Amino acid sequence: MLSVFVADESGLINRVAGVFARRGANIESLAVGLTVDKALFTIVATGTDATVANLAKQIAKLVNVRYVEDITDESHVERELMLIKVHAPPGPTRTEVTQIADIFRAHAVDCSDRTMTLQVTGDVGKMEAFRRVLAKFGVVELVRTGRISLKRGDRMFDTGAWSQRQAGRSAPACCRAPAPPARSSSTPRAHPSVQQPTAQPGDGDVYASNVLDAAYDTVAAVAKEPDVLAIEVQDVPGVLNQVTGVFARRGYNVQSLAVGNSEREGMSRITIVVPASTSSIANLIKQLNKLVYVENVEELTLVPHVSRELMLVKVACSASQRGELVSLASIFRAQVCDVSVNTLTLEVTGREEKMVALKEVLEPHGILEVARTGRVCMQRDSGLDSKFLGRVAGSRVML
Repeated sequence: MLSVFVADESGLINRVAGVFARRGANIESLAVGLTVDKALFTIVATGTDATVANLAKQIAKLVNVRYVEDITDESHVERELMLIKVHAPPGPTRTEVTQIADIFRAHAVDCSDRTMTLQVTGDVGKMEAFRRVLAKFGVVELVRTGRISLKRGDRMFDTGAWSQRQAGRSAPACCRAPAPPARSSSTPRAHPSVQQPTAQPGDGDVYASNVLDAAYDTVAAVAKEPDVLAIEVQDVPGVLNQVTGVFARRGYNVQSLAVGNSEREGMSRITIVVPASTSSIANLIKQLNKLVYVENVEELTLVPHVSRELMLVKVACSASQRGELVSLASIFRAQVCDVSVNTLTLEVTGREEKMVALKEVLEPHGILEVARTGRVCMQRDSGLDSKFLGRVAGSRVML
């Protein structure tokens, strides 16, 4: 499991995926939290220690990559989000599906006269167990984010090397910090993930530049809803590089990307959100359909669909503040997934507006780290458009 923090720019996702494609490495899971100026990749890949170390080394050479860290052996919180649609007609079948959902702490997000769509978060084992239990009812559609992770407790990602290197480059020679003393051969080598200084609660809302925002753009108002594409592809090495290459060659800056296994064996589903462009989105879909390993491309922008994201946020928290933060979390239906003496890590799912609202109420306490997945979407069989209903007051449509 690699954590990669980058300064975002057009085509960067394609370059990161290209490192794996050129070496024939298959990405098992990819979660990307994107903002206008930065992005956090969480990549799960298979291979020997030497292979993974070489991949990390090659990624670190890319322009605008701030840090790369292998957190496989670190103690960390790991979560992913899954939307699963199953056959559940009214009657005993739907009752049983609802009972199973309660056991796994899943939530129903859509219901029709034939199917139910459920949302569940957890680690890989929980996701696989939930899928297998529901398999007997018949899985109609499944979409998953990649895995995201934060280190447990006060430990944070090792980002100091990049900031020190950039500061050294920009400062005059007379102003640069002196070089550290040489390490003697008898001194034991420190682990690359050295423990960061513990942030003290109440430090205000001054954070390091490596804290990811809760949404792609929390300031600028988007005049038009971005386009959402669900792309089903064969699970082969290099397919993500091919798909993202289509977007990179046409100058699209991807706003959200989520990659996970689909309901069919050997297939994966990629959910991509791109800026709206009515004139060229049809041509983009045609180019995607021409790719060898692409099975199906579905545009969900104008159809009623469920849209969800997952966010992990680590907050500075003293013992006296813990009760207040837990109360705030319950309002947003967030769950506490890790506690230490000075920190609290929360897990929350929902739409971008919910993520931004939670971030605003947590900022006074001091946000230390944020990890986000991309957006996952699934068409509503009920046909209900929640955005349209949000503008309805009684029988009147609010314009």
